[in-house]
Amino acid sequence: MTRILAIADVPAAPYYDYYRPGCLDEFDLILSCGDLSAEYLEFLVTLGRAPLVYVRGNHDDALIRNPPGGCECAEDRVVEAAGLRIAGLGGCVRYKDFCESMYTEKEMRWRAWKLRRKIRKAKGIDILLTHAPARGVNDFDSDTHMGFECFNDLLARYQPKYFVHGHIHQSYDHKIPRRTELGPTTVINAYDHYVFDY
Repeated sequence: MTRILAIADVPAAPYYDYYRPGCLDEFDLILSCGDLSAEYLEFLVTLGRAPLVYVRGNHDDALIRNPPGGCECAEDRVVEAAGLRIAGLGGCVRYKDFCESMYTEKEMRWRAWKLRRKIRKAKGIDILLTHAPARGVNDFDSDTHMGFECFNDLLARYQPKYFVHGHIHQSYDHKIPRRTELGPTTVINAYDHYVFDY
């Protein structure tokens, strides 16, 4: 069994503001779904014992030029960590210009299409790690928080055990689910933090 800490959008107070020695020791893997600073990610990977795999959020352009030390970026790749195959596609739907981590549906579909070859080479994936949700799953109709339709295609084709995303803050609506079943895939909204076992 692999114990996973998924994080996104805001630093998780129990593991940062109120950090106490050893509180990260239970985790075998940390997954970051974006919109978190390099300093925070470096803090977690330094004080914990688990590898940290991340994708960028729509506010993470700085990480392109200054990636967090000790962490592994899964953007447009399939990486293996803690014995799991993790495919990553960060960013969100483009709602303004001049942001490197925002994409049209067409642009994200192209990224997803290129990732398929890497997924086949890895003989599938265990986790799809993104910042934005899939269209119709935990997303909104607004431009700023709409999901990508092409993520649904990846989920249907490769059926990973988990799809972990951020971007949809619990503060937007208390009824937003943290965990949803979508066929054989469990969808996790990692806003702030969410702990689960693989």
